[in-house]
Amino acid sequence: MEIINSLFGAPLGWIMRLCYDIVHDYGITIILFTLISKIILLPISLLVQKNSIKMVKLQPEIDEIKSLYAGDKERIAEEQYKLFEREGYSPAVGCLPTVLQIPIILGLIQVIYHPLQHLFRVAKDTAAAVVAFVGNMLGTVFSGNSAELQAIEALHRDEIAEAVRNAGLLTPETIEKIRAMRLDFLGIRLTETPSIKEPGILWIVPILSALSALALCLYQDRANVLQREQGKLQQWGMTIFLVLFSLYFTFLVPAGIGVYWICSNLMAIIQMMILNRIYAPEKYIDYEARKVRKERLADNSEEAAAKREVERKLSLREHEDMNRFYNTQNKLVMFYSEKSGFYNYFAEIIEYLLAHTKIMIHYVTGDPDDQVFRMNEPNLIPYYVSDRNLGTFFAQLDVPIVVMTMPDLQTFHIKRSVVKKDIEYIYVFHGYGSTTIQYRKGAFDHFDTIFCIGPYMINEIRETEAKYGLKEKKLIKHGYGLFDRLLREYDQLPEKPNDPRMILIAPSHQPGNILESCIDEIIENLYAAGYKVVVRPHPQFVKRNPDFMTELENRYAEKIGDRLVFETNFTTHTSVYTADMLITDWSGVACEFSFVTKRPALFINTPIKIINPEYDKYVNKPVEIAYRDICGISIDPGDVSKIADHVSEIFARENDFHQTIINYFEENVYNIGHSGQNGAKYIISSLKNRQ
Repeated sequence: MEIINSLFGAPLGWIMRLCYDIVHDYGITIILFTLISKIILLPISLLVQKNSIKMVKLQPEIDEIKSLYAGDKERIAEEQYKLFEREGYSPAVGCLPTVLQIPIILGLIQVIYHPLQHLFRVAKDTAAAVVAFVGNMLGTVFSGNSAELQAIEALHRDEIAEAVRNAGLLTPETIEKIRAMRLDFLGIRLTETPSIKEPGILWIVPILSALSALALCLYQDRANVLQREQGKLQQWGMTIFLVLFSLYFTFLVPAGIGVYWICSNLMAIIQMMILNRIYAPEKYIDYEARKVRKERLADNSEEAAAKREVERKLSLREHEDMNRFYNTQNKLVMFYSEKSGFYNYFAEIIEYLLAHTKIMIHYVTGDPDDQVFRMNEPNLIPYYVSDRNLGTFFAQLDVPIVVMTMPDLQTFHIKRSVVKKDIEYIYVFHGYGSTTIQYRKGAFDHFDTIFCIGPYMINEIRETEAKYGLKEKKLIKHGYGLFDRLLREYDQLPEKPNDPRMILIAPSHQPGNILESCIDEIIENLYAAGYKVVVRPHPQFVKRNPDFMTELENRYAEKIGDRLVFETNFTTHTSVYTADMLITDWSGVACEFSFVTKRPALFINTPIKIINPEYDKYVNKPVEIAYRDICGISIDPGDVSKIADHVSEIFARENDFHQTIINYFEENVYNIGHSGQNGAKYIISSLKNRQ
């Protein structure tokens, strides 16, 4: 008990003394102390609130893990650990309030039982001497926890106070403060302990304690981010336990502790209101999505069961692939692809390596149906790793070279390896565009090597490094493999003039695109002018807006035919390369179309999507903006009523545009036709240098 008194009683005694000096009332001192303790612990409560929100966000995934690996406790624990690591969730944080409450209660008990030491700052030896002296005067021995309280009671008698003063045990000032102290509050003796066997006014404390616990539990069942997720049976089970515990506990301790317990429960309700204002769960948790996932897990239909079985097998496959990757020794090169179509950006490099070296290429993809799983290449080894395991997977990489098209390395969940510090991370672009406007600030800062498409990229990256004091990266004059691939495919297409001339409308999927702003006026004007019009929306737009597309096609049902086509089958790109002209807004298809066909485009100046707002601080204009005046002309959406005239103007100048486009891309794209060879040779050279 002496250790508890020293560790917990002493510091809490200072706070109680401060409170008592302010209010000079023992009961109000305890209430004020409770409030101060809540304020001091508020940062901990905020931490617990954030941690609880993370737990609720993760719960659907945890439920799925338990469903997928039912019976495999080790696998369930392993997968849960990965989730907790990914989200930064700590199971231990939730225990902090309870852990901290224990020393506060123990210390408060010591303060109540030893008021001479803690409230009046009397030295321990002096307090013991006062207790012994007063007991001797009364012909008794004060002992146990209440010894100091009995001595304080006796000091309210004039003759006892006078004797202590004359003995020089306490100063007159201290004696007066002690005599001024009242140990009751609203008629309740705070130093006495309620007795279960002897009913009395002290019973009001345990009763109010139980009622306050009931009020807290009922409120938290509605407001606490974790408790509101529990079932009714679990909620009521916890409520009954806490009510009975509060009742029993406050029969065992002084009434002052009971007052603290009551106030703590009631203040916890107010605290919960504050926490939900600061970190409102609704801002971070998609309750509607969670409801859908719960319903799906609870769905016992054959279709749902079959779907869960597919997911279970897919998860097992992923786990096996990850283990196979980790257990493969002497890996040299890994390519990471976000989804199947991204192979096109690596194809030229990979195919050169396969044809000219014996290097085993480890190809990791986030798509279980990636085309690489159907390729019969013994030196191309595919693995499936889903996004939810990607952070952990990347952190444990042990391969010398990693090639990827995903930017923002080290910014979000994809980090550099903690296992092998000297991995060379190579970035390959998956679009012909500026590094300054369509990527986040710092998107390439943590790569070692950048395969640049053209000189404009080198200029932008070097300017970025100088502007922000970054270490210089290796910038390789690489080119753009997709351009090379498309050129070969285009050269194999038969030459067949379009009659009438064909206009392809291929918008982006960003807000305010052509389809959302001016598609009707464009279609009607071009159709009336006698052109063949092919509308090819972006796949993402079709996916997100199926009703919009259905309604659009219904509006033109009578005209759909030879001269009006809505193309939503994206398995072929024939229309892109057989059109005589492209109309778009900010879609990347404009570069591919003009580069491959050498034909012009008409650009509609819808709002540009800006990911890095600092793009305008760079010397050079982003290529997305610059090539609009080289590969065609630009008009504002308000000018589309004259779009047929603009199309005629472009066709009248198409020979000029043809040569201008050739000149532009020859100046702004490296290694046209053999970018893959150039990139592959760099990788081979880098591996040799390491060896």
